[in-house]
Amino acid sequence: MSADSWELSARAALDTVFDPELDEPITDLGFVRSVTVSGSRVTVHLRLPTSFCSPNFAYLMASDAKDALTALPGAKEVVVLLDDHHDSELINQGLAADAGYRGTFGTEAESGLEELRETFRRKAHTAAMERALTSVLRRRPDVEEEGLHDVVLGDLPDEPGTRALLRRRVALGLGTAPTDPVLVDEHGCRFPPGEIPLRLRFARAVRISIEGNAHFCRGLLRTRYPESVTDQTPARGTPHPPRPPAKEHIS
Repeated sequence: MSADSWELSARAALDTVFDPELDEPITDLGFVRSVTVSGSRVTVHLRLPTSFCSPNFAYLMASDAKDALTALPGAKEVVVLLDDHHDSELINQGLAADAGYRGTFGTEAESGLEELRETFRRKAHTAAMERALTSVLRRRPDVEEEGLHDVVLGDLPDEPGTRALLRRRVALGLGTAPTDPVLVDEHGCRFPPGEIPLRLRFARAVRISIEGNAHFCRGLLRTRYPESVTDQTPARGTPHPPRPPAKEHIS
């Protein structure tokens, strides 16, 4: 495989790595600074909006990136480096040694990453569910909020929002059959019709929070690394951000 093909494969693998809090691929967010291929060695540099981004989030993304690249057929050596973070040295050493989260942070790691992943899987599902159901309300003005109790996956159109919801359900171990109800909690349990307006407002707040944080982090990244604007994919329903004026690099 040529170096160009390797790089394309590496970037495709990184497309599957999500920021756990923002629920977007690190490639879309512009967090991938560079991908370099030399023979069967792949080296990736990651960057984040600030030097003080949460260490557990930073480690999780860097670790997931290494796992995604290591799974590529023929990848014999994978190096993932996090740049310009206050824990870069510690995280990079832990990744190189395959020490894991606890092995990297020692006593600072109060718990493993799985609990953190699960929390954000639930939030991502809640936001995706709200997007899908809000789309139903917009397309079908005859449907009241309480009527969403009877909406099933088979009622949703085949569009990106529906496919995103299905992916979030799979991540939580929820059913994806056409007859499965859309409006459920993280355990797959339906809400009573009387609770639906309140549950929908809560889900909308979660979705707006995620999207607002993503917008904020994109802007911070462009301020810190002006060149990152060309690496960012526009957020849902927004135009591509204008190129910011050149600024001095801030570590």
